[in-house]
Amino acid sequence: QVQLVESGGRLVQAGGSLRLSCAASGRTDRNYNMAWFRQAPGKEREFVATISWGGSATDYADAVKGRFTISRDNAKDTVYLQMSSLKAADTAVYYCATVAFRMMSILRKESDYAYWGQGTQVTVSL
Repeated sequence: QVQLVESGGRLVQAGGSLRLSCAASGRTDRNYNMAWFRQAPGKEREFVATISWGGSATDYADAVKGRFTISRDNAKDTVYLQMSSLKAADTAVYYCATVAFRMMSILRKESDYAYWGQGTQVTVSL
């Protein structure tokens, strides 16, 4: 069974930076599409960023473009989300997700992803 464990969430001041990590386990192969989503209080979960199985292609939500960077270390089967210039609007539970089968296209929808982590809380204070 595939497991995803997020870490790195905490309270940070607006304008600050934070790096989230998501470690995957339970699969023989390590190169699968991965993504970050987030859910703010009272809102639906939304797409944040995605990275292709090889790491050469990435995509971001408009709200985080230019501030967040997704990357991966396939040797560690870990994906990262480097967040900078954080805003109060970035406050949310951040979820890591991965697919059941490798896909060549960029995947932005929740329904594209089969496995999810438990989430890590990021709180940005003013």
